[in-house]
Amino acid sequence: MNPIIKLLKEENISDEKVAELFQTLTANPLAAMAVVQSLGIAQEKLQPLMMLVMSQPNLVKEAVEELGLDFSKVEEAKAKLKQ
Repeated sequence: MNPIIKLLKEENISDEKVAELFQTLTANPLAAMAVVQSLGIAQEKLQPLMMLVMSQPNLVKEAVEELGLDFSKVEEAKAKLKQ
């Protein structure tokens, strides 16, 4: 299991919320931050999660693929952010 998804599961985040987070991430990475904050993860758990995402961005791609979502949308969102 992807370590990002595993950590979310350990925090008792439902499958629906995990999918919502990654769907939002693929559509609008900035909006995903609001979703993350709404999950109620304690700061001491959230910070290592964010460091994991920042240090190993390939894990996001793996999580998106594991959830059966379209990673090309992540690439499109990144391109929009660079404009």
